[in-house]
Amino acid sequence: MADSDSAKLPAGVLPDRAQPHALEIERAVLGAMLREPGVCIDLAISQFGHQEVFYAPAHRLIYSTLVELHNTTRNADLVSLAQLLRERGKLDAVGGEIYLAELDGSISTTVNIEAWCRILVKYATLRRMIDVCASSLMKCYDRDIDIGKLVDEIESDIYSVRHDEATHSVYGIQELIAKEVESLIDIMNNKVEVGIPTGFAAIDEYTGGLKKGEMFVLAARPSIGKTTLGLNVIRNVALHPTHPRAVAFFSLEMTEQQIARRLLCTEAQVAESSFWNHSFLDSDLDKLGRVAEKIENAQIWIDPTGGLSIAELRAKARRLVSQHNVELIVIDYLQLMSADERIENRQQEVAKISGGIKKLAKDLNIPVLVLAQLNREIDKNSSPNARPKLAHLRESGAIEQDADIVTFLHRNRDEAKNNAATSVEAEWIVEKNRNGRTGVVKLLFYPARMEFVPAAPGSDQFGPR
Repeated sequence: MADSDSAKLPAGVLPDRAQPHALEIERAVLGAMLREPGVCIDLAISQFGHQEVFYAPAHRLIYSTLVELHNTTRNADLVSLAQLLRERGKLDAVGGEIYLAELDGSISTTVNIEAWCRILVKYATLRRMIDVCASSLMKCYDRDIDIGKLVDEIESDIYSVRHDEATHSVYGIQELIAKEVESLIDIMNNKVEVGIPTGFAAIDEYTGGLKKGEMFVLAARPSIGKTTLGLNVIRNVALHPTHPRAVAFFSLEMTEQQIARRLLCTEAQVAESSFWNHSFLDSDLDKLGRVAEKIENAQIWIDPTGGLSIAELRAKARRLVSQHNVELIVIDYLQLMSADERIENRQQEVAKISGGIKKLAKDLNIPVLVLAQLNREIDKNSSPNARPKLAHLRESGAIEQDADIVTFLHRNRDEAKNNAATSVEAEWIVEKNRNGRTGVVKLLFYPARMEFVPAAPGSDQFGPR
């Protein structure tokens, strides 16, 4: 049988070069499937998922027909294969019975089929990458295209190739248990961290820190201090004395200048308002100078795009992780984001956003700290100390469902009005914890310098001073 033509690249893009392939390996895999259908077909299905793994159209047809026979009649032998292809008028298209017989006798053993499958998956991935890049090149010639949409499409296509490359395997419990026992021992001996420390040891005791692949929600009513607490966590992570990490902050509410100024003043323990009313001291300027270089060297990346969509977040986050090794993403705040498509129902839109954030955390395998706003129901309670509940999450119960950890920041908002120079009691409430316990952590809030600190001194070496 002559080698069949494969999918062509767009005109003018490497027209004289065939895409990566290995026809002899394809023949070996098909031969193994005919030799031992019961085992080899199931293995091929688990490795491939689709017929495009084969380069030659004839091989794709043979593979899909064998899979169909295996799934329907469990009788995927040479005779049944030839008969079904003949009934459909496709036998000559694959080279006839002679070629099928050649496949059946092309190997002496099936022991290497798993290695052969991995080779075919690799070549299929390379072909997909070539197709994506070639298609992207052709799109770039369209002068009327939306450039932002184009870049997102290209990044999404490339990322999907990376994701599809990984095969979804089934693991035996024995292998998993052995690995997890070793992992738990390493955690117990402080060889590895459960998650990234927030800088608040009491919270980390409940949650294990900010763990990879998890969506960690911090919610509060307006003007309670969720942005301040989020920035305190960013500072603690990025300026950790022994293990600083790169952090990306997507701020939909504040400008980049406001964020930088807030970080600078909080770290220097200087009230930002002292510069507006000219009450600052020379010592305050000295403090700012000392911490400026420290913050300049921190790996903090700020994106102040308003109305950020999930598609934009996904594209920017992937670049930051790839280019700057970002280990934590912070979003302020969820309800200011938009879905990728127009949705009339706001609850459905928020559900799309929440699901997209959770998927992003899993795909990038890093924690995502999401700030969120609570609805007004809590304000209707006559008690000033009424604590928020999961039902108070604004506009969507999907946030509660998608999040691994849901926490609330709570304090009496009126106490800070006449208490700017002193501290105000606050609570960081762990209301949902998928892999741990819930509870309340006491904090002190200093409105003048916009900082939360643990309410009582402890052994927290990472915490704010």
